[in-house]
Amino acid sequence: MKASRVVLGAAAGAAGVVAAGATAKLIQHRRISHDDGEQVALGSLRSDPITVVADDGVPLHVEIDEPLEDGDRQQEGPLATLVFVHGYALNLDVWHFQRATYRGRIRAIYYDQRSHGRSGHSSSEHDTIDQLGRDLARVLDDLTGDEPVIVLGHSMGGMTLLSLAEQRPELFGTKIVGAALISTTAGGLDTGRILFPMLPAGIGPGLITRVVDVLSRGSAVVDRMRGYGKEVALFFTDLYSFGTEVPRSYVDFVYEMHDSTPFSVVADFFPAFASLDSWTHLEAFSRVPTAIICGTGDKITGVTHSREMHAKIAGSDLLEIPDAGHLVIMESHEQVGPELDSLISRVSDQLADAGGRQAGVR
Repeated sequence: MKASRVVLGAAAGAAGVVAAGATAKLIQHRRISHDDGEQVALGSLRSDPITVVADDGVPLHVEIDEPLEDGDRQQEGPLATLVFVHGYALNLDVWHFQRATYRGRIRAIYYDQRSHGRSGHSSSEHDTIDQLGRDLARVLDDLTGDEPVIVLGHSMGGMTLLSLAEQRPELFGTKIVGAALISTTAGGLDTGRILFPMLPAGIGPGLITRVVDVLSRGSAVVDRMRGYGKEVALFFTDLYSFGTEVPRSYVDFVYEMHDSTPFSVVADFFPAFASLDSWTHLEAFSRVPTAIICGTGDKITGVTHSREMHAKIAGSDLLEIPDAGHLVIMESHEQVGPELDSLISRVSDQLADAGGRQAGVR
C-alpha cells in the first residue's frame, strides 16, 4: 500500500469505529450539488465569529460551520474536519462555493489569514509565510482537539500548508489525514507577475522588490489612488484571476477582496514569494491522500508548478482544469468540487478502515 494511502492509528482512534464506506452516501450522490453557491450572494455565508490568538498576539478571525444534527443534510460517517486556508490579498470568503456545498454537511473551519480580511494586522516582520504556518498550527491546536483534519490551501494558503509541513511534519499522517494544494507552488515563482502582471515575464525579483519597497513607504497614498484606476484594476483582476469568461459578479467580488487589502500588507508579504523554496518539505504530503488542483490557464502559479509537486508527492492526485485561471476555486467550482469530494471520501474510508482494524486488536 502506498504511503499516501496509510492513515496512522492515532487518527483512526480520533475518528472512532464506524462502518467503512458510510461517507460515500454523503459524497457521491444527488445530495451533493456544486452549484449551491450560485443560489446565494457571494460572500454572504457567515457563522458566529471566533477569535484565535496567534503566538505573537495577533487575533485571527475564524468561522466554523458545524454539521446539522438532523434532516436531509445530516453528517454521516467518519468525516474529518475541513480547514480552509485562503490566499494572498483575499479572505475566507473566496471559498464561497466550497462553503455553500459543505455547509451543514461537514464540520468546516474558515479563517482570515493575519493582516487580511477581519483578522488583526501584525507587524511587518511577522507578515511571513513562516508565521502563517504557525498561525495554522494554532488554529488546529485551539479548535480541533483530537479530531483528524483535512487541510485545504489555495495559492498563499497552499504555501501556508507547506510551511506547516516544515515546522510540524509529525502532524501529517496523524493529526492531518488529507490535504489539497490548489493553484499553489513550493517555489520558483515569477514574482513580478503577482503584482505587475502587465510587465514582461522574467523581470528580476530584486528590481520588483525594490519597487514594492518604495511604494510601501507611501502605502497610504497608494491606497487612496487605487480607486481612481478601478476599471483598469478590474480588467487585470479578470485577466489574471480567471482564464475563461465568468460572470461580472465574480470579478467584482475578487476585486473587492484585493482592494480591501492595504498595500502595506501586500508589500509586507511580497518578499516571501521570491525566497520561497519548500520543495524538500513536500514529503510530508506523501503520508496522506493529497489532491493537487490547478487550471492550465493560471498565469500566477502556472500548471507546471502543480505538475512538479505531483511528481514529488507520492500517491498524489493531479487535476488539471483546461483554461481555468488562478481563482479556479470560483471559476471552475463545479469541477473542483468532485475532486474535493473524492479526497474527503478517500480519507473517510481510510479512517473507517483504520478504526475497524484498531478495534479488532483491543
